[in-house]
Amino acid sequence: MYTINKVSAVEAQKLLNHCVEQVTKNNKAVAVAVCGPEGELIAFIRMDGTSPAASRIAQNKAYTSACDRSDTSKMGERMRGKDNPAFWGDERITGFGGGVPLIQNGQVIGGLGVSGLPEADDEQLAREAVKAVFGY
Repeated sequence: MYTINKVSAVEAQKLLNHCVEQVTKNNKAVAVAVCGPEGELIAFIRMDGTSPAASRIAQNKAYTSACDRSDTSKMGERMRGKDNPAFWGDERITGFGGGVPLIQNGQVIGGLGVSGLPEADDEQLAREAVKAVFGY
């Protein structure tokens, strides 16, 4: 038998809650998605006032960070460099910043994607949520 560790539904909800609480303080709105290590959606919210495009982008950020095991901003750097995203054969891969992998004991257990703010702010919010929930 092969066991896969993944982010729990409770942890996913805590990540969403942290992001919503933080942006509400600044009268902003975002879409937030949490995926398991293979890219399956575990939790998602699109706050009132967030663009519909942010919904798909947040989910794709979570998916990319989980499957690629890396920050989506790093994928963006590769895309702007020599790597053509068409070679991956996966239309969900994105290079927009704001997706971060969820790691425990050196193993990726999922991905978190935030969309609706400028990319740097999306990424900062995602990192803050991970720190609040997982302590790193």
